[in-house]
Amino acid sequence: MLKKYDLSNLDWIKTNGMIPVIIQNYDSYEILMHGYMNKEALYKTQQEGLVTFYSRTKKCLWTKGQTSGNYLKVIEISTDCDHDTLLILVLSIRETCHLGNKSCFSVKKYNIDFLFDLEELIENKKNNYTDKSYTSYLYQSGTGRIAQKVGEEAIETILSAMKKDKNELINESSDLIYHLIVLLHNQDLNLNIVIENLKKRNKKDIFIKNKIKMIKK
Repeated sequence: MLKKYDLSNLDWIKTNGMIPVIIQNYDSYEILMHGYMNKEALYKTQQEGLVTFYSRTKKCLWTKGQTSGNYLKVIEISTDCDHDTLLILVLSIRETCHLGNKSCFSVKKYNIDFLFDLEELIENKKNNYTDKSYTSYLYQSGTGRIAQKVGEEAIETILSAMKKDKNELINESSDLIYHLIVLLHNQDLNLNIVIENLKKRNKKDIFIKNKIKMIKK
């Protein structure tokens, strides 16, 4: 659901009626592209939930994906401290760049990006079965078998730690994380949801710790 933000304080005068917009992937936080919006484009984006820019070359509005089908579904819109730039978090449908890349920027991939790429691959195997894919096999086997594999890999991870075998621990941990991602997607969940839950728990822990400190004082 699109989060509502008060954007009434945007500085349209400073930007000559054309606000720069940074588009960021909601799941991986990868920067996808950059564009511009006038007031009409921003209104359309907020109303329809799909990113709409103003084309400075064609002098008209254009909804990203209206030709390719690679739409950008808006999750959150916020502004910077000077109120002259927008940051929009989106769920991207396929590639964003017209060159066929996920992002218009050629930047170094970080380890966290790989995890979300892996998730996308696993989700694709869930929806597009192939008999040569182990992931597809797991999905066909059902929740029970997937959960069993998570349990087996968890035990093997523990055993490798007890043996103090670091290489084996790395391998078993990799197997555990992979099977856990498969299980999450089997239940229509993902890593981002788990991360958000961890953030909530962290805030709760900090709140409780601060309360304890106040009581002790």
